[in-house]
Amino acid sequence: MVLPRFGTFSIVAADPAAGLWGVAVQSKFISVGAVVPWAASGVGAVATQALANVRYGPEGLARLKRGESPETVVAKLTAADPKRNQRQLGVVDAKGRAAAYTGSECLDWAGHIVGEGFACQGNILFSKNVVEAMARTYESTPGDLPERLLAALGSAQREGGDRRGMQSAALLVVRDKGGYDEGSDRWIDIRIDDHPAPIEELKRVFRLYDLTLLTREDPTTLVPLAGDVARAVQRSLGLLGFYSGRLTASWDAPTAKAFEKFLSENNFENKARTDGTVWPSVLNYLEERAQVESARRTTTAPVVANALDRGPGAAPKKEVDPSPPAAPPKTKAHRSK
Repeated sequence: MVLPRFGTFSIVAADPAAGLWGVAVQSKFISVGAVVPWAASGVGAVATQALANVRYGPEGLARLKRGESPETVVAKLTAADPKRNQRQLGVVDAKGRAAAYTGSECLDWAGHIVGEGFACQGNILFSKNVVEAMARTYESTPGDLPERLLAALGSAQREGGDRRGMQSAALLVVRDKGGYDEGSDRWIDIRIDDHPAPIEELKRVFRLYDLTLLTREDPTTLVPLAGDVARAVQRSLGLLGFYSGRLTASWDAPTAKAFEKFLSENNFENKARTDGTVWPSVLNYLEERAQVESARRTTTAPVVANALDRGPGAAPKKEVDPSPPAAPPKTKAHRSK
């Protein structure tokens, strides 16, 4: 059986100071996230592509965990592989050291660039500009690791990317206890399996993932739940059916319970706090949902001035038509002759 070789561009990268390791990838191939990216917290990351040898992923991570350098890992994996000339590989370790390999039979254009803390690789590309753009963008983009990885993918596509087109993309970033409820190291694991614009879709889904599951915001932006903020939250929770009390501007037990229920039902468990503050992103989301509900009510029920502030049971007032009644139509008088 002849396995398909698929054009792909990817980047493996590490931010040891932040405790992050990750892979971003795009390809004209279905579900590339199920094949190319591999990573483990405190160990490193691996991208295996071209005629991908998926054994490179777990074996490469195991070798890194034993303390082998990325160069040694690449050399040993490929030396033991009779199809190495058709393989492509990128590796970064816990310290940010990186190495890559491009087999001589990978389809043009194929190649890689290794930089400080990252490696970019690709095959069946429009040109070497694709991997050069990835490297340049990753090095120059501000922000944390996921932002830099996504920026690198976008710049690679702008240079032509996979010369056969686009189909799937993935972003995998690991950190210690970064998974849901701290149950794994998969801090970010997003896959776009089949889409006409997979990188843009990956970015869109990442924004939702970030809003719901991650805590990447600056802690100095946390907002105290008191005064006008508490009143606004109470009003929004009331509109959405979570709160039925008065607008007291006090963060009392009923308000806290209603807010906790809102967080749980909207999958914000990872952003719940117990110090009397709230993340700005959660406040913005709550206000947006309340605005949507307010707009919905105005189109499905009679419009009553200030009804949303007056509580349930408000009824529309009878409107008096100020215009005078229409005059009866004129009729011609008929006289008998």
